Amino acid sequence: RYGIDNLGDPFVESNYGVHSRAFEQSVLQFFAKLWKIGPCPDEANAQNWSHDEYWGYVTNCGTEGNLYGILLGREQFPDAVLVSSRESHYSVSKAAKLYRMPEIRVPTLYTGEIDYAILEKELIRNREETEDLSQGKKKRPVVMNVNIGTTVKGAVDNLDTILDIFKRTGYTEDEFFIHCDGALFALILPFIEEALEVNFTKPVGSISVSGHKFMGCPMPCGVTITRKRYVETLKSHIDYLNSVDTTIMGSRNGQASLYLWLTLRKKGTEGFAKDARKCLGNAKYMEQLLRDAGVGCLLNPHSNTIV
Repeated sequence: RYGIDNLGDPFVESNYGVHSRAFEQSVLQFFAKLWKIGPCPDEANAQNWSHDEYWGYVTNCGTEGNLYGILLGREQFPDAVLVSSRESHYSVSKAAKLYRMPEIRVPTLYTGEIDYAILEKELIRNREETEDLSQGKKKRPVVMNVNIGTTVKGAVDNLDTILDIFKRTGYTEDEFFIHCDGALFALILPFIEEALEVNFTKPVGSISVSGHKFMGCPMPCGVTITRKRYVETLKSHIDYLNSVDTTIMGSRNGQASLYLWLTLRKKGTEGFAKDARKCLGNAKYMEQLLRDAGVGCLLNPHSNTIV
């Protein structure tokens, strides 16, 4: 019945009256806790989760989360190269075009994961092509998109392996920025005990997830979380709002924040854990039925996507 516009920074008050920023902040606190960023004075109460270390917002779609994460990396390293796998979402290459970034698209394994051996060779090549000690030049920084569930095969790039490759090839943490595209699985993997951990205890710059997939929001939306220090370069004061904007789209659907908040309240971590286990169990059951019927198929570990 009413239009709700969450305009501008979700953590900064403005003179725009019809909004759902308080609900949006609660949603962001949930994901900050889930992805382990920011100290919490009271572990039992997500409302007390400090946002001194994190920042984020409810996006209009998964693509916006990728565009934002890569933009943050580009702002940290204006001359960086964008590295991703060939099975990354098309929005990653879109970001390269929008931001005029050189792009390296690394081939994948048959599972859909990035080919780690080729990634290592590409990082070494990038270092050697741009590093000239005689002229005092440094290697070109890297902004990398890591897939936490690819669109077609549901493949998860191994974040730990990728971080090891950066270390082996001579890149320090102040020479790369990692964005994790978790549109599909960033809300599933945290509830699977044996799954790879993807969170801010590791040197990643941003993580994004879709809200209209696993959470089932009836309108396209998503959530992106980053380290607070990275957003300072994007802040701009908006006179007519008497506030600041740190987002890409500006106007955002306030109803999406309400729906996400309601879903989080109804399900909680136990509900999502149950849903995650059920989805993966159903996928394994379906895989077995197909194989018993003589149909070849692929199901990646901790994935609900069958090809």
